[in-house]
Amino acid sequence: MTETRQPDIRGQVGPLARWARFAVRNPWRVLAGWVAIIAIVGVLAARFGGEYVQQFEVPGSDSQAAVDLLNDRFPDAAGDTASLVFQAPAGVTDPAARAGIDTVLAQAAQLPGVTGVTSPWDVPEQISDDGTIAYATLQYATAANDVPAGDAEALFDLVDASTGVAGVRVETGGQVVSANEFPELGITAELIGIGVALIILLAIFGSVIASFLPIATAIVGVVLSIVIAPLFANTFTLSGDIAPVFISMIGLGVGIDYALFIINRHREGLLGGQSVEDAAVTAMNTAGRSVAFAGIVVAVGLLGLATIGIPFITGLGLVGSIAVGTSVLVAIFLMPALLGLLGTRILRFSVPGLGRPVRGENAFWFRWGRAIQRRPGIVSGVAVLILALLAIPYFSQYLNLSDAGNNPETNYDRRAYDLTAEGFGPGANGPLLLVLEDEAGLPQTALDGVTQAITTVPGVESVSAPFTNEAGDTSIVQVFPMSGPQDEATTDLTNTLRDDTLPAALAGSDISAYIGGATAATIDISQIISDRTPIFFTVVIGLSMLLLAIVFRSVVIPIKTALLNLLSVGAAYGATVAVFQWGWFGDLLGVGATGPVEAFLPIILFGVLFGLSMDYEVFLLSRVHEEVVHHTPARRAMLMGVGYSGRVVAAAGTILAAVFLGFFLQDTRTIKMIGFGLGFAVFVDAFLVRLILVPAVMTLLGERAWYIPAWLDRILPRVSLEGPAPPDPSQDPPPDAPFRPGVELQPQLSRQS
Repeated sequence: MTETRQPDIRGQVGPLARWARFAVRNPWRVLAGWVAIIAIVGVLAARFGGEYVQQFEVPGSDSQAAVDLLNDRFPDAAGDTASLVFQAPAGVTDPAARAGIDTVLAQAAQLPGVTGVTSPWDVPEQISDDGTIAYATLQYATAANDVPAGDAEALFDLVDASTGVAGVRVETGGQVVSANEFPELGITAELIGIGVALIILLAIFGSVIASFLPIATAIVGVVLSIVIAPLFANTFTLSGDIAPVFISMIGLGVGIDYALFIINRHREGLLGGQSVEDAAVTAMNTAGRSVAFAGIVVAVGLLGLATIGIPFITGLGLVGSIAVGTSVLVAIFLMPALLGLLGTRILRFSVPGLGRPVRGENAFWFRWGRAIQRRPGIVSGVAVLILALLAIPYFSQYLNLSDAGNNPETNYDRRAYDLTAEGFGPGANGPLLLVLEDEAGLPQTALDGVTQAITTVPGVESVSAPFTNEAGDTSIVQVFPMSGPQDEATTDLTNTLRDDTLPAALAGSDISAYIGGATAATIDISQIISDRTPIFFTVVIGLSMLLLAIVFRSVVIPIKTALLNLLSVGAAYGATVAVFQWGWFGDLLGVGATGPVEAFLPIILFGVLFGLSMDYEVFLLSRVHEEVVHHTPARRAMLMGVGYSGRVVAAAGTILAAVFLGFFLQDTRTIKMIGFGLGFAVFVDAFLVRLILVPAVMTLLGERAWYIPAWLDRILPRVSLEGPAPPDPSQDPPPDAPFRPGVELQPQLSRQS
């Protein structure tokens, strides 16, 4: 065995190297600074932070115009409603049953926040044809999300106390109930992800301290993100239902991954004989650069959601980018101080048999890489075929938003939803709200003509009588479809009314007509997303390709990466449709009722996955690029990248998938779908794409993968992820050779035998 000279890296330069040296030498000062920053941000958030919301606007849509008009012309009815649904086998008009229902209605009228009750005795249409089911409407003074929790609890208590009395079943649903029955999320999902991450980190590092460190720094990043987010709530629409969960999901996943890459590189340096300071500097000047770049790419994908133009989707992209940004800041500006504080203790409390470093080219990932390179064409074809098969269900994808019918049967609103559909048909749960307006007044003949025209449209179950305000310039008509809120037939009916029926019925008049309500709003959201998705895809793909071209000095790699990322995204879309829309393995996975794919899920998946795919691409190919820039043949360079980075990419992908899939266990369908989609996508991307398809395709491309036109190379800015250049690893420097900073550590370890 020969002694390999360990490099003196004092020549390493750059802001990350300088910061790493300072942080390692002054850990307590850095930690004190972080405590002060978190405290200051917390005070600012408490003093100036806004609040999360649950009521969303859809700017420029027909449904939003209807809402704005109602708020202006019907102030007494500006609040949302709840429903009380009654079922009496003997008939709701049976004397005993009616007496029981009247008692409930009288008590409901006295509930806090309720301004009026419309009973089934007032509107005969609110009694089913067989007379066994009826419903009453409770009008609240405020929007559903502004109803105090205590007021909603009073309604729930009334239902619990009344059901079964006089043989009458009582359920409650509607906007107020749905807004106040959002399940408690708890921390089960986070604990599952952390538990899986800890097991994998122990396998990688073999040290208890090194394994807990990424989890600790990820939690710091999540806490800081949650503290920061309210500062943006004054300007942006941040969803109270999804935003905190999204922060936790993204922050834990990328936070652990980013710390993993840096600590792994630091550990390599320590095991290679470097001092704590030199190992930290090398880690920050190599892996730290990759983390910073990867974070930028993920943030670009998330911030690209703003191109959709829907405020709450922009808000999701914003809080996601905040989580990514804080994870990067913690990894770069806090991690070196912790590494300096721990010193060599980071290697202590080791678990026997775990955490062995990569030594020599007989290690598993080297053998894996050589196996792929023996048959790159066959491997590529099989991998692409699998991804294509997974993507097939995507072509049947139907976008909409979940409603009470997708909630667990333990929910009040789900039981009321089912009972209403049983008595009045599926369309009763999602009526369309037609708003007619003419400042000169609405003649009754015109209103009758409109309602008559709508009644004759196929797919319309019934139309309510017009309700006109005191000024006589605005009227409301409820249109009940034959189909449910999530059915494509309801979307087709809404488009028919907007495009054909209403323009024909109102031709020659000055009456304006808008279709609003929750069902119409979800249709508008889906349409806007569909129309603007190509712009979003173009922005995210274009910027990501530009960033990759800058870093890797190639036009082939960005194109290859974009195409492979699209295959990953397609596979994730297909799996999500198969499970949630088609119901494959639904009972086994606890998905519950099938339904449409959430309208915003495809763009959320695309934004997050495209960025995270770039993460793994950067972490894998930056190692390859280290070899290529120093004249290692392309095939050999790819083998080195897989051999030394494969284990870390596999671990990072498994951790991130586990964190995301942990949220699949939540009861809320929206969060369950996001967790499944992201978890499945990351797992497929890390293993099938990055660790199989990328090495195969890069082997097929050979030296052509690194082609860049001379003119483009001149104009692109230069960014190095590898830090200062290492020497040619194929040669050992003579004893009197001048020092060259940034020598790659892993190749040295492989040459020690």
